Amino acid sequence: MIPAALAWCLWAPGAYAQDRTCAEFYARLPNVSWALCQGVQLQASEGRSVRGRTIYVRDVQPESPPRLRVLVVGGIHGDELSSASVALHWIRLAQGSQEPIHWRFIPALNPDGLFDKPARRVNANGVDLNRNFPTPNWERDAAYYWEVRTRKDPRRWPGRRPLSEPESVYLHDEMQRFKPNLIVSIHAPYGVLDFDGPTEPPRRLGRLYLDQVGIFPGSLGNYGGVHKGMPVVTIELPSALLTPRNVEIQRMWDDLRDWMGVTLAGAAGASVAIQR
Repeated sequence: MIPAALAWCLWAPGAYAQDRTCAEFYARLPNVSWALCQGVQLQASEGRSVRGRTIYVRDVQPESPPRLRVLVVGGIHGDELSSASVALHWIRLAQGSQEPIHWRFIPALNPDGLFDKPARRVNANGVDLNRNFPTPNWERDAAYYWEVRTRKDPRRWPGRRPLSEPESVYLHDEMQRFKPNLIVSIHAPYGVLDFDGPTEPPRRLGRLYLDQVGIFPGSLGNYGGVHKGMPVVTIELPSALLTPRNVEIQRMWDDLRDWMGVTLAGAAGASVAIQR
């Protein structure tokens, strides 16, 4: 049985944009209730996908001036449904926190891939967005990686040039505007924790332990963490189709904030008290 509001937004021509958005997320994403999607209050950004779909964003800001800015990105790969779900759960948790942190969430960077049937890793142009960022020597290294290392795997095509896709351009520009002290990129399904950047990495988040898997041409971790010096925590959830239990989602969130309060805040010259 679906919520009455969902039935309304599916059929009524005058339905609100928030209801239409939640209808799609509710229907597609695992462990996302109607109440959760409504409660996080997603907002339309200026970003659009290849097919013109809106890229939604949510800012959670403290009343006092923030001491840290954190950008959380899910759904870079459209078939990693759990990554967008966890981002939505984390928005709810951020709404209840009191730390001097400005959170910016982009739960589904690749809506075309997410809402394809079946969902696809790549965007509507067939580009792997996580290989499309302008890392040094992209033209040489990205081509070699795709042609030789992946044997031209179409799921990992980096595109014809860096930032060829509107979704990667939008995230690139958001990094320029927001100037995050930390980027958290949520993926699946390898069940590990990865890190790129100049600070001491977190050793674990919940049941995920640090296992740095290497640097790939055009990846967000390579571009942000290695090239730009913005620490990038890459979370690889154990499943692309199922989220961890809610208690584990909470534990990962708490471990991330604990690490930020000690390592990241110290590197930024700030003091962030974590409140449970």
